[in-house]
Amino acid sequence: MDFNLKKLTSDAGVFFTRAVQFTEEKLGSAEKTELDAHLENLIARADCTKNWTEKIFRQTEVLLQPNPSARIEEFFYEKLDKKIPSRTTNGELLGQYMLDAAKDFGPGTPYGSTLITVGEYQSRLGGAEREFLQTSAINFLTPLRNFLEGDWRTISKERRLLENRRLDLDICKARVKKAKQAEAKAAAEQELRVAQTEFDRQAEVTRLLLEGISSTHVNHLRCLHEFVEAQATYYAQCHQYMQELQKELSSANSDTYPNSFASNANPSTSATCPSPVSSATLPGVSPPCLASTSTPGIAREPSGPLKIQDVQQPSTGHRKAKVLYDYDAHDTSELSLLADELITVYTVPGMDPDWLVGERGNQKGKVPVTYLELLS
Repeated sequence: MDFNLKKLTSDAGVFFTRAVQFTEEKLGSAEKTELDAHLENLIARADCTKNWTEKIFRQTEVLLQPNPSARIEEFFYEKLDKKIPSRTTNGELLGQYMLDAAKDFGPGTPYGSTLITVGEYQSRLGGAEREFLQTSAINFLTPLRNFLEGDWRTISKERRLLENRRLDLDICKARVKKAKQAEAKAAAEQELRVAQTEFDRQAEVTRLLLEGISSTHVNHLRCLHEFVEAQATYYAQCHQYMQELQKELSSANSDTYPNSFASNANPSTSATCPSPVSSATLPGVSPPCLASTSTPGIAREPSGPLKIQDVQQPSTGHRKAKVLYDYDAHDTSELSLLADELITVYTVPGMDPDWLVGERGNQKGKVPVTYLELLS
């Protein structure tokens, strides 16, 4: 008990002395031993690495798991060293809802069969997302976390110890200057030599740890390549699935869907709507329908190719668009584009969803949606 009390008293005295030295240095009334330039550069580089690694780590977590509650739950599972429960992705959940809805609507109906097709592909997209999240967490997030919670904590501990050794060294230097008697000065000089040795040893340990930041950068570079590879694989799978889904839907008879609803209406009148306009059109603006009269049992002849010069410009649906790439018109119905220019675009009934009508002054023509960035 006496030993512990003496140690506690000694530690308190050392802490107080260091605090006084630190305060006097801040006030400019005491000298401070400066670290060598190489060590200072290593410390600055390490701080920069830690700060940006932490920001990248946190934002990657938000990217992979936007739900803050889910992130907190996963954090506690990791701290408790327990396996994180498997979580259903939004795509998988949407796909299951569509499959369940198809059962109620009837798998043999046009809507029900389409729900089954789309639901299956949504489940595939959700599965691809799950694989991407798992791969990214293992190959990218885990190494960053290991650095922040492992290597950086060790570096921080040794840097605090180095700072304490520096304060002790400066305290000893001050004592040597204040010593008047020969005995006191000799004792102070002996303490100074010991403090200098401990400071030099700790500076070397800290320097070796800080130089290891270079290998950390190499490791994180490799992890970054793996993260990008996982992203590329994920987006390629999504693109492939959506192309396959579009082919399946386009191969079905598109007239089946409007006819199934028109059968309950007046047999002498049918409303024929153009194909759904792509997401490039204004949100919330439904495509107009062309009302036509027909004799029961006789199908309406499809109209010919749409010509820009024969179309009346609609009064709604206009918006500005920025051109992303140069485009050369292939015929007189198209409008040539220059990268970074602004044009006005809109859609017209019956037009291919991959195209819009573009206007530049008195010039007008079809333009491809993929060459545009639509502005609000």
